[in-house]
Amino acid sequence: MLLAIVVLLLGGCVSTPPRANGSFVERSIDIAGNTHRYQVFVPASAAGGHRPPVIVFLHGSGERGSDGIKQTQVGIGRYIRAHQDSFPAIVVFPQAPDESEWAGNAEMVFATLDAATREFHGDPDRTTLTGLSMGGYGTWDMALRAPGRFAALVPVCGGVVHPRRPSMGVSGLDGVGDPYATVATRLKDTPVWQFHGALDDVVSPDYSRQMDAALKTAGARDARLTIFPDADHNSWDPAYSQTPELWTWLFAQKR
Repeated sequence: MLLAIVVLLLGGCVSTPPRANGSFVERSIDIAGNTHRYQVFVPASAAGGHRPPVIVFLHGSGERGSDGIKQTQVGIGRYIRAHQDSFPAIVVFPQAPDESEWAGNAEMVFATLDAATREFHGDPDRTTLTGLSMGGYGTWDMALRAPGRFAALVPVCGGVVHPRRPSMGVSGLDGVGDPYATVATRLKDTPVWQFHGALDDVVSPDYSRQMDAALKTAGARDARLTIFPDADHNSWDPAYSQTPELWTWLFAQKR
């Protein structure tokens, strides 16, 4: 009996071994009989602390697939690799299947977020959401599905509607008179920092300008917009890699 008690007490003291370096790890999850591979960046213990913040990154159209890797090679993934041992957050990298949109993969996105947060002891109150291009649209879509869940949003070259590719638009807005005002009203209490290139001919920067105006009209708590005058559709490199203020702002956010 005494031995059993000692074993139980010692077992309760076991904690996750400290991580000397930040690293990417592969994981998979089953949704409705389909296996989805995804990656998680796990920070070094010295950088992330006992309960690191969590970031969900939604990739663009070009990174769709099933390899579980491509989505880590653009945007925030490139920045993390250049700062692998000092980046302080858990970053979840789901991957949308070929020919699909983020709106059709919401269950998978939230399932990967929940699994990674549990496994690596992330802080639910410091969970933020970002994405580029198709993932910028996905950022608005996922945020609308779970208002109040995310501490902040960072949509990069995204939007709410896309006339040339309607399937990429945010779901649940059919029949709404002003989709920008609708989104802004629902998300005005969540801090937002949008980024866009002034020369973007794939997703018009006017979409981000309209969203920013709608947020401010709705009385948003914290709505920011950065337009890079010399950037085209690739506004994610200057956003993630050349705007250090973004990280200071993002990691200060808490639900």
